[in-house]
Amino acid sequence: MFLENTVNQKEQFGWIEVISGSMFSGKTEELIRRLKRAKFARQKVEIFKPSIDTRYNEETVISHDSNEIHSTPVPAAANIPILADGCDVVGIDEAQFFDDEIVKVCNDLANRGVRVIVAGLDMDFKGNPFGPMPALMATAEYVTKVHAVCTRTGNLANYSFRKANSDELVLLGEVEEYEPLSRAAYYKAMLREKVSKMDVKEPEEIPEKK
Repeated sequence: MFLENTVNQKEQFGWIEVISGSMFSGKTEELIRRLKRAKFARQKVEIFKPSIDTRYNEETVISHDSNEIHSTPVPAAANIPILADGCDVVGIDEAQFFDDEIVKVCNDLANRGVRVIVAGLDMDFKGNPFGPMPALMATAEYVTKVHAVCTRTGNLANYSFRKANSDELVLLGEVEEYEPLSRAAYYKAMLREKVSKMDVKEPEEIPEKK
């Protein structure tokens, strides 16, 4: 359960919230919702995203539902503490694309009394933990795992299946490149893909006996 208030108001430390899930699960939508509530409460808010994420707009975090909020693109996690000076709340989108320094940055900000809200993919297209996300989830006070709907079964989806023919770990894309799948659908899709790539040789002809 997610709680926004603390019991001991004298404690000057902040905390970390992580929103994770697959593609099309509403991670960014939830991030924007929390940040807009903080802004409405007249808190000083700054939002950051990796500069490599230019799918919609270089200086805007936009959800798949076209909900948006202004953000600052940064090339590395080390840039965030300086730009976040004096903030009450810091939002970070697409955290899986940052280097491992993002874990220390988030914890340092929380130790300074900042509420840190992080959103990112928990697994890559191969179904492996993605970048610094496991460490962020482990050190966070609150972790929210959101789900998409499987395009093949209608069940909850927590895998991002890559339809595009690429083995690059980072491949920016939308519905043309990815689709959310349930565990069963993802397993079948990966198995089908593996079989299609198998090099099956024609059996050698056996010479007729004389």
